[in-house]
Amino acid sequence: MIPYILVAVGGYLLGKLSKAEQGYYITKAIDKVEPKKYKLAEGGELTKDPKKGTGKKPKGSTRRLYTDENPHDTVSVKFRTKEDIVNTLNKNVFKSKSHKRQSQIINLIHQRTRAAYENAKYPTTKKRLKRAFEYIERVKEKSKEKTRQKQLV
Repeated sequence: MIPYILVAVGGYLLGKLSKAEQGYYITKAIDKVEPKKYKLAEGGELTKDPKKGTGKKPKGSTRRLYTDENPHDTVSVKFRTKEDIVNTLNKNVFKSKSHKRQSQIINLIHQRTRAAYENAKYPTTKKRLKRAFEYIERVKEKSKEKTRQKQLV
């Protein structure tokens, strides 16, 4: 016998439905109400997404890339101009990090600068970002070379 449950979601009374029907209608009701806030968990239960980021971390790592678990360990990054990038890379906070962490930050700046450069619409913006992008590419190559040297030792 299929269990029937009385279900109400976001003001919609769904009545007596089988598990399969509940999943279908709950999904439809969620799409109408607030698709970003709720998700259907196993067993047909609605669960709310966590307010704070819970980005997954790589095995063996203590860091999550998109969650600021330790704000005192944070390096603020600017990449609007070449000078901003130079200032970011010359900060004591940046220099005190391990080479591995510095490489992550350099990659992050490189990716964001590249995306901004590719999506820039105005010639002046594109010119400014091109200069910044070329600089961070040189820095990234130096970082790669340093990584290779460390691996040889």
